[in-house]
Amino acid sequence: MRVGELSRRTGVSVPTIKYYVREGILPAGQLTSPNQASYDETHVRRLRLIRALLDVGGLSVAAVREVLDAIGDPSRSVHKVLGAAHDHIAPGLGDVADAARDVAERQVAELIAARGWHVDAGNPAARSLAAALAALRRVGHEEFAELSLGAYADAAETIAAADLAYVARHTAREELVESAVIGTVLGDAVLTSLRRLAQVDASSRTYGERAGS
Repeated sequence: MRVGELSRRTGVSVPTIKYYVREGILPAGQLTSPNQASYDETHVRRLRLIRALLDVGGLSVAAVREVLDAIGDPSRSVHKVLGAAHDHIAPGLGDVADAARDVAERQVAELIAARGWHVDAGNPAARSLAAALAALRRVGHEEFAELSLGAYADAAETIAAADLAYVARHTAREELVESAVIGTVLGDAVLTSLRRLAQVDASSRTYGERAGS
């Protein structure tokens, strides 16, 4: 197919497609003449993956390039590719170094140890969790870690098991690592939306009109 048809099938404009090719996140088409190139189903699939990572996952073009490079690198294990995706979706710790952060980092290290998780305390997700706990402490909600963190960790383990069960359905390496990345990046969006829906329901049942009826 020509670039116009590729654009129609994916909803991505021709200039944007050409931009993705220049940025190295979409392979160039097969030249059929000096000014014409042919594209196939692999380009359709890649474009849809790119748009999902950008629009739903919230990654930058540079981050998408690194994640796609990791997916296409046969020397990287699924675990390493997943780590590459995590590096780009975990928010940073920030520059605030204070007592709240020290306490939060200690809490995260203790959580990891108590759970027996095979995770380094320097993992980007661990740093992000510490940043969130530190922020909670600064605004006077330090009891969150004591009252809710364990329940959150229980839920996270259940979700992680579901994620990996989905990944295990695939046998070809490229499909396997792609599903791991998609499950992580887009799964975050699914999880956040489900949490919001459950919160609305729980709030309605507890504090809404039906709660006292």
